[in-house]
Amino acid sequence: MSHHPEGIAPHGGQLVHRIATHNQWQEFREKADFLPRVQLDKRATSDLEMIAIGAFSPLIGFMEKADYESVVDNMRLANGLPWSIPITLSVEEDVAEPLKEGGLVRLDDPSGRFIGVLELTQKYHYDKTREALKVYRTDEEQHPGVRVVYNQGNINLAGPIWLLQRDPHPLFPNYQIDPAKSRALFQEKGWKTVVGFQTRNPIHRAHEYIIKCALETVDGLFLHPLVGATKSDDIPAEVRMRCYEIMLEHYFPENRVILAINPAAMRYAGPREAIFHALIRKNYGCTHFIVGRDHAGVGDYYGTYDAQYIFDEFEPTELGIVPMKFEHAFYCKRTQQMATTKTSPSLPEERVHLSGTKVREMLRRGELPPPEFSRPEVAAELAMAMNISQYEI
Repeated sequence: MSHHPEGIAPHGGQLVHRIATHNQWQEFREKADFLPRVQLDKRATSDLEMIAIGAFSPLIGFMEKADYESVVDNMRLANGLPWSIPITLSVEEDVAEPLKEGGLVRLDDPSGRFIGVLELTQKYHYDKTREALKVYRTDEEQHPGVRVVYNQGNINLAGPIWLLQRDPHPLFPNYQIDPAKSRALFQEKGWKTVVGFQTRNPIHRAHEYIIKCALETVDGLFLHPLVGATKSDDIPAEVRMRCYEIMLEHYFPENRVILAINPAAMRYAGPREAIFHALIRKNYGCTHFIVGRDHAGVGDYYGTYDAQYIFDEFEPTELGIVPMKFEHAFYCKRTQQMATTKTSPSLPEERVHLSGTKVREMLRRGELPPPEFSRPEVAAELAMAMNISQYEI
């Protein structure tokens, strides 16, 4: 591990930075109208951004075939470094056909805006079913991650990328804290150990309990909700962020938490995504990462604790970030507090299980979840969002 003045080394040792300099930006702008174009979907746009800011270090672009196949088959890059999710740019044959390896490709976002450049080193065919079975552990199209793979083009375009410029997030500019910045903040605060928490659901008491257990043993918490593309029935990012703000305002010590957005897209790959989420948080400077029940899962594709077991397939030193594994938390009527089976003597009928799904069902019926489920201020915020929104929460 190379020594890093700002705490834990990023994955692979160097924090990647692929945002164009002013001169590159001008050069790319001048060429823009003459370059072949590829339009990115939401997820590829997110991936481009994550590579550029160093969140996907050591990746400097979309994966070439050797890395892609090694990641799909062995959860490692071709050089042996652990990496669990293929990061690829897939296009249809007719789009790939005219593109020349060795040339530049203009990358546009879903609205057609010029946002980046790909130095095309390779185009290759890949096996979609194999990717689905290995990465998502299923080839069923009902799985949202698998559906994306099946619907994307048959050719992967590979090579280093450049992001033209880093724009402020349209909804949460104040919470856009990229890896170089989060690392500097942790150092400023004197945090030697920092635990990352990943979430795509509104925060409820079970989350609060496991986060606080973790916070008892480390210097700081990096609360890092995902705001990239999620399923249509996931609660919208604005509502979730408001819930975090309320929680931090009322229920956490303010000097021990940093709230920031994670601009990644959700893949719903369960265990593999838990490893991926941990490595991303390591790049942001976290030393520890919370892995809860069915992390990044969807439906019943993964065993309850598969996302924790998968960490045992690696040497702790290779991942370079410590997973903190938590059991499902519940409200225990006997001890009258939040607990898990590790700390509570209660019988199953004395446990009030908290789940995002249950909270959503109650809100849909117009009921506020009880204080054992959600802090009242958070419940009120969710109820308000339910009433004024068109979202099917």
